[in-house]
Amino acid sequence: MTDLVGRSALVTGGASGIGAACARALAARGATVTVADIDAAGAAAVAGELGGESWAVDLLDVAALEDVDLRTDILVNNAGVQHISPIDEFAPQRFRDLLTLMVEAPFLLVRAALPHMYRQGWGRIVNISSVHGLRASPYKVAYVTAKHGLEGLSKVTALEGGPHGVTSNCVNPGYVRTPLVDEQIADQAAAHGIPEQEVLEKVLLTESAIKRLVEPDEVAALVSWLAAPEAGMVTGAAYTMDGGWSAR
Repeated sequence: MTDLVGRSALVTGGASGIGAACARALAARGATVTVADIDAAGAAAVAGELGGESWAVDLLDVAALEDVDLRTDILVNNAGVQHISPIDEFAPQRFRDLLTLMVEAPFLLVRAALPHMYRQGWGRIVNISSVHGLRASPYKVAYVTAKHGLEGLSKVTALEGGPHGVTSNCVNPGYVRTPLVDEQIADQAAAHGIPEQEVLEKVLLTESAIKRLVEPDEVAALVSWLAAPEAGMVTGAAYTMDGGWSAR
């Protein structure tokens, strides 16, 4: 499909995992993609593969984002990290960093992108949330809090952007097969005191009706559809891709 020819897209956390898959899916539909990531070499590699551009950016440096002017038609807020710890042991600065990366930085990027989208009367904002934007799990206080905040940001953006032709939606996957999840398996094994081989079925997928990880390409397919013209009436929504977790 080439329904995004002539459109520009920006994907944060685009050097690997879900972000790289989203960048490839948007490029396949014809968009010119800018790959943003703190990993400059990784971002450049993905951008080079797609004939796009790269943006080496530390999204924790929010002061540097306050005056950014983003002239992009499609914004995918994907960058994120995880940290596993009980609340009473959770480092306050780590908590702040996760909220900065997954709530404040997306807010600043949306703020920077909306003027261009408003001027042209068209825009797509897709926020990579999580099933944890709708449900909670122990030991993930910062991540769950941040994703719930991202849901709110997305809905307000949908309400303000609607009259200007701008949509805003969340994609809410369960556990996706990425390096981030691989790291979580080891962390969860330590937190729960069980072998790593038991973590996937007994911890990560215990609430899921489908006992497998989500593939990055599956998330990217939904993201690229939400960015496409036929999704013009879809806004303010949270699209679950969690194998049935949130059906409980």
